[in-house]
Amino acid sequence: MAALSNSYVSDRDPSGGNLTSRHRPAWRHSRDEDALALARRVQASGGTVVATGGCFDLLHAGHARTLAAARDLGDCLIVCLNSDASVHRIKGEPRPIVSQQDRAELLLALECVDAVMVFEEDTPQACLDALRPAVWVKGGDYRVSLLPEADLVASWGGRCVTVPYHQARSTSVLADALAKVS
Repeated sequence: MAALSNSYVSDRDPSGGNLTSRHRPAWRHSRDEDALALARRVQASGGTVVATGGCFDLLHAGHARTLAAARDLGDCLIVCLNSDASVHRIKGEPRPIVSQQDRAELLLALECVDAVMVFEEDTPQACLDALRPAVWVKGGDYRVSLLPEADLVASWGGRCVTVPYHQARSTSVLADALAKVS
């Protein structure tokens, strides 16, 4: 499970505040804590762990809206991020456009993202099995009944939900537009 050790955690607390604030929830974390440790601590204190996943190759407004909606469903949001090798296998040449370290950093810059866990496989199932989130979120362009992760998430009592999809906002559309101007 070496792929699961590649995680990043924000310097904000999962309630959306800053670590320097006076009131810190029981699941406050630091840069030294990984995504899995954060999930365990939030769960142990009775909080709700929400997870979502994807390539997030070119971060755009659709991603930001989906991530914000996902974060509203619980006490912390962990993004399961496809590694560079995984993105390349799934999306083909010349993807990824942005490296996994930069993608993780950009995701963590969003106030709604508490941690990022990078996975090497083509699907986030091993990542999900380790995190065991209460809620797995995908965009509304997916159907919950067709999600390959649905049975796994249900096996520990979790649920899968979709949040609104934002038309005309996709990495592929952005990549095509960028190719035309370069």
